[in-house]
Amino acid sequence: MKEAMFYKKVMGKKVKCELCPRFCMIQNGKRGFCGVRENREGKLYSLVYGLPVSVAVDPIEKKPLFHFAPGTKTLSLATVGCNLRCKFCQNFEISQEYGEIHGNEMLPEDIIELAKKYGVEGISYTYTEPTVFYEYALDIMKLARKEGLYNMWVSNGYTNPEPARTISKYLDAINVDLKGNDDFYRKMCGGLGMEPVQKSLKTYKENGVWIEVTNLIIPTFNDSEEEIGKLVDWVLRNLGKETPLHFSAFFPQYKVTEISPTPVSVLENAVKIARGKGMKWVYAGNVLGNKYESTYCWKCETPLIKRVGFSVQSIEDKCPKCGEKIDLEGMKWVR
Repeated sequence: MKEAMFYKKVMGKKVKCELCPRFCMIQNGKRGFCGVRENREGKLYSLVYGLPVSVAVDPIEKKPLFHFAPGTKTLSLATVGCNLRCKFCQNFEISQEYGEIHGNEMLPEDIIELAKKYGVEGISYTYTEPTVFYEYALDIMKLARKEGLYNMWVSNGYTNPEPARTISKYLDAINVDLKGNDDFYRKMCGGLGMEPVQKSLKTYKENGVWIEVTNLIIPTFNDSEEEIGKLVDWVLRNLGKETPLHFSAFFPQYKVTEISPTPVSVLENAVKIARGKGMKWVYAGNVLGNKYESTYCWKCETPLIKRVGFSVQSIEDKCPKCGEKIDLEGMKWVR
């Protein structure tokens, strides 16, 4: 347990959490929406500091990050808790249905030692929403930076601008889920709309963090060409055509079991829409062996990074045919 950042006392022993756009007003002895930040006598505490519930070694492509340190390994970690309630969450056992707060006691120094033991190039804060274990992540990230390891987040984007700016000092890359329109966030995610996500994405962009965006396409909810087109237009205007965009296939899970998996044709059409509008790097995810797992020159279609699933087969940072350079970051970590 550690005193939380980004909160203020309001009156008496009540506090206002300012970490995420919910701005929870928390009475003494109560917790915020995320379930892992508690007011104790007028001080807000993180209950999950030093208590990761999941730690594993992953390829960076699993996040997915395709244009940052390709082919490297990353130590992934999470605590319980989340500040959304997505009905289709694939990690609902630790984000929502975890019961009492639990985890394995590991201080930031322990995480760094584990990263060294496994010989990974970086650390990923993922599986649940890293915003809710902000203090723990930040302390690990400071140590990781000193050790020459990269830091990356997989995030829902529900982080306020000031915390996003602060974490950006130690954050090398981020993949943010841009899930759909306002109605989708409210009905499917228990959220407040998409504006908070857009704000955080702009903040990360302004602070030099490498950004990739994922859109999980759920049939009948956010799969129309109109919705896909609007999402692409926003990314183009605000993040730039060089931003990698991943359209990911949905599979029935948690509270959304009556919907069929996303047809591959829908994903491929989304890729074509995005590329037709001018996006340079667009991918289809969760469809093993699909053409759009790999990176092609956006000018002449020559294969540049060949992937099968999360495995990188080969990397070209410049097109051998037309000479066009690929937008890549984190190459200093690529061995």
